[in-house]
Amino acid sequence: MATSTVNISFPKEFLEEIDRIAEVEARTRSELIREATRTYLTQRKRWDAIFAFGAKQAAKLGLSKKDIAAEIGTYRARKNK
Repeated sequence: MATSTVNISFPKEFLEEIDRIAEVEARTRSELIREATRTYLTQRKRWDAIFAFGAKQAAKLGLSKKDIAAEIGTYRARKNK
């Protein structure tokens, strides 16, 4: 895979934490940030697929956003009892 160099600004506290974890894991800062980015992108793709499936099912069942919100509310109320 071809790579490109980018400049990113982080708050000092983030960079200190990144460097601390990289040292503990015997990685470079760049390796840690690449892994974090891969993880985020993988999770994002998964959530996009979940929401696309949900939208497809809602359309198939003729549910509105209001119907879905009500169902979620009912589910959460039952779960919290």
